[in-house]
Amino acid sequence: MGATKPVTDATFEQEVLKAGGPVLVDFWAEWCGPCRKVAPVLEELATEMGDDVKIVKVDTDANPETTRKYQVMSVPTLLLFKGGEAVGTIIGAKPKGDIKKLITNAA
Repeated sequence: MGATKPVTDATFEQEVLKAGGPVLVDFWAEWCGPCRKVAPVLEELATEMGDDVKIVKVDTDANPETTRKYQVMSVPTLLLFKGGEAVGTIIGAKPKGDIKKLITNAA
C-alpha cells in the first residue's frame, strides 16, 4: 500500500468520520480475488486525486466491528463518506471510471 492508508476499528472514527473532506473506504479481505484487482486502481486514484479525496482500506477480517456497523456483506465494497455520513456505495470490482465518477459526483 502506498497512496492508500490502512484503517482499523480503532482509527475509523478519526480517519474517516472526522475527516475534513470526502473519504473513500475500501472494505477488502486478503483472500478476495476481486479485491486484489481493485487495489491498484485505488492506488492510482489516490495518487491522481490525492487533494480531492482520501482513500483508506479496511481489512474486513481484522476489523469486524466496522464491517458489521456498515453492514458490509461482500467484498470489495467501496463506501464514500462525506461529513461523517456514507453518501455512495460500489459493491464488487468496478472499472476505474465508475469509481472516479462516484468520488467526483459526491465532491
